[in-house]
Amino acid sequence: MAGEGSNADWMGSLPPALSALPLSNLAIPGSHDSFSYWVDEKSPVGPDQATTIKRLAKISLVKKLMKKWSVTQNLTFKEQLESGIRYFDLRVSSKPGEAGQEIYFIHGLFGIRVWDGLMEINTFLTYHPTEVIFLDFNHFYAMDNAHHVYLVSRIQEVFGLRLCTKECVENVTLNYLWEKKQQVLIFYHHPLYEEYPFLWPGNKMPAPWANTTNVHKLLQFLETTLGERAKHGTFHVSQAILTPRVKTIARNLIRGLKNTLVHRNLPLILNWVKSQKPGIMGVNIITSDFVELVDFAASVIALNDLLLEEGKS
Repeated sequence: MAGEGSNADWMGSLPPALSALPLSNLAIPGSHDSFSYWVDEKSPVGPDQATTIKRLAKISLVKKLMKKWSVTQNLTFKEQLESGIRYFDLRVSSKPGEAGQEIYFIHGLFGIRVWDGLMEINTFLTYHPTEVIFLDFNHFYAMDNAHHVYLVSRIQEVFGLRLCTKECVENVTLNYLWEKKQQVLIFYHHPLYEEYPFLWPGNKMPAPWANTTNVHKLLQFLETTLGERAKHGTFHVSQAILTPRVKTIARNLIRGLKNTLVHRNLPLILNWVKSQKPGIMGVNIITSDFVELVDFAASVIALNDLLLEEGKS
């Protein structure tokens, strides 16, 4: 395996034949619940949780156990970016009862302030001017219009001219973005996207979710949804993730998500990834949990070589 952080500039290192292709035709690694590498056990349980869980979580032990199920990534944004991750699946929330409009990442428990995460990402982009990232804000909790306006103004404040304005998906190639010095595509699953030129609608980033603990069902689902992928006009996310049921969580509380679901099934998931091909009806963005456990990002990035072979033949 290559040295640490060796995928920090992978987009900039692609051959010219690939930097001329639409980003929707390239294979791009992403992370699921991307911010959840740090969750605060002391914070209240998030409004994304069912009432039963909220009641249980009043017990501090339950919160510690929830942490085992809430953390789906062990790497910080910077570490994920250095390993090659370029798509981030983001869920955000206000803290009910807190004064002001502050917004936090959330997955069961509250994580860091969105502002801090965006700053961390922006610093990476400053040092890696050829790299382009997708930020997919797809779940909002306890947020009114003022919260949304606050969040969008933070996004604008952090990234400024790096934000890529809405455009025909097929026009968005690395060459196009490099020329404009744009590095960030924001997908915003809320009607507010209409009011800002740099907010792409959520329907340009479909991410069908299998919602299963069964790895064979997951792989079948990924195949089916790829086959139904729109030929033009959207990106596409293959969510190579297994979702714990409440029953599974109860049975395996102490062992946590990583130990029960993920470790056992990663080899099969990775084999599926390695058998894919990017292109018009092929894979585009592939997301996974615990992206550091196997060489996930490198395996996805390597798929782009198949496009070169295709070009030669």
